[in-house]
Amino acid sequence: MPHRNVPPPRTSPEPPVSGDAQGNTPRDPLAERAVLGTCLHRPDDVDQVRSVLDGADFYEPRHGTIWAALLQLRRDEAPTSPIAVTDLLRKRGDLERVGGPAYLHHLADECGEPGRAEYYASIVRRLAGLRAVQAAGLQAVQRAGDPGADPDEVLTAVEDLVRAQRERSRTTAGSRLDRYMSDGWDFVTETGAPADPLWGTPEQTAWAKGESLMIVGPPGVGKTTLAHQVVLARLGVYEAVLDLPVAEGERVLYLALDRPPQIARALRRHLGPRDEPTLRDRLRVWSGPLPTTLDKEPHLLAELAAAHKADTVVIDSLKDAVSRLTEDEAAIAYNNARQHALREGAQVLELHHQRKSTAEAPRDQRPVLDRVYGSTWFVSGAGSVLFVAGEAGDPAVKIHHLKTPTGEIGPLPVIHNHERGTSYVEETLDPLALVRASPEGLTPRELASHLTEEAKPSRADVEKARRKLDQLARAGHVERTQGSAGGTGGGSQARYRAHRLVAVS
Repeated sequence: MPHRNVPPPRTSPEPPVSGDAQGNTPRDPLAERAVLGTCLHRPDDVDQVRSVLDGADFYEPRHGTIWAALLQLRRDEAPTSPIAVTDLLRKRGDLERVGGPAYLHHLADECGEPGRAEYYASIVRRLAGLRAVQAAGLQAVQRAGDPGADPDEVLTAVEDLVRAQRERSRTTAGSRLDRYMSDGWDFVTETGAPADPLWGTPEQTAWAKGESLMIVGPPGVGKTTLAHQVVLARLGVYEAVLDLPVAEGERVLYLALDRPPQIARALRRHLGPRDEPTLRDRLRVWSGPLPTTLDKEPHLLAELAAAHKADTVVIDSLKDAVSRLTEDEAAIAYNNARQHALREGAQVLELHHQRKSTAEAPRDQRPVLDRVYGSTWFVSGAGSVLFVAGEAGDPAVKIHHLKTPTGEIGPLPVIHNHERGTSYVEETLDPLALVRASPEGLTPRELASHLTEEAKPSRADVEKARRKLDQLARAGHVERTQGSAGGTGGGSQARYRAHRLVAVS
């Protein structure tokens, strides 16, 4: 049976989450239920939530009544289960007013989500603050309309309301300011501690935990094909993509914002009947446009991930998630959305395209970050950027690592099998394979020439090739012979040779 993520259908539509110009009240009943449902499961969550909320923050009066009962049970060190809350509310004469035992069990069974109470409480608290601002504005309008109203008195009254609201925010929502705070030592030793990559190795990381991965390229070069392989590896269907290991996750939320039927057909190439249980339980797909773009509502991405219990979110594609790709303001707002999601534990993979002015660039021209379309803040906030270079429908493409968390990957010559939706690295340009194929070994300059297909590789390319060869040497795959120093007669670079296999008779 598919996992249930939301309460059952209701007979009447839910009110809007936030207010509008017609005066609708900001509220979110789903978030209120999620807070209470989780606390009915885990008493410890009550301690987290009460540093964020008080009873007045709940829009629905019955929710405030249930919250007061939970607080009382917690103070008494009693269970906070639906049975305990039912008993307490019955003694107080409030049980039927909140919907009876059936409603309490509904909250626990359908709305609870362990570990997310504080997050949903922050939504409730934010909307409660908006209601307070709305009420202050209405009072100001009413006072200003009174006969003989004095502007200074009205302004003073409004300032008093605002001051009271700010003070209440400081005292009841302290965890909002403290939640992500840490001392300097914990920051450098825990936040900055090396973590196993999501895709790749510690030496060559394509996707680092806590940092977004952006896959860029022109249409038809296999960006979605590559993303699907990474997604399925996160779901445990594959173990590696392009010969690099992928860490398995829990659940993926795929935002199929552009041409969902094509995305579905592309994904289907990988799968068979045996994969049905995995996809039903661990993959959630949003088809078509979002309710609003992520630059206009930066919290939406994190809320979507939390609502669907996803530890991985794929945005296909970025142009459909942001209103104005070329404007810095929209890009900075989107990066805010990206960082919110990452901070809440959702790993983010984004598909994007290149600038149209460079779409017809020569195939052998090496891409740079400037070829990524839109404001520079999109790539500035990304942890890793892979660029897929090629032409639409071409089975042979080259992947360049334009922004790296650790050591650079590639350039990788990749062959797409469009019929099966798989990809593999063509070994002719694998550094170890190139060294093994060279009887006299290779210098960094010679390897750089092979990898870049340039007779005179740049100094930066030579240094990258040197690092690759040194990695192979440290791993024991090749041996390094020191070159000679320079002078009037010049010098020679170090040479790297593959270890010879000794036959055993």
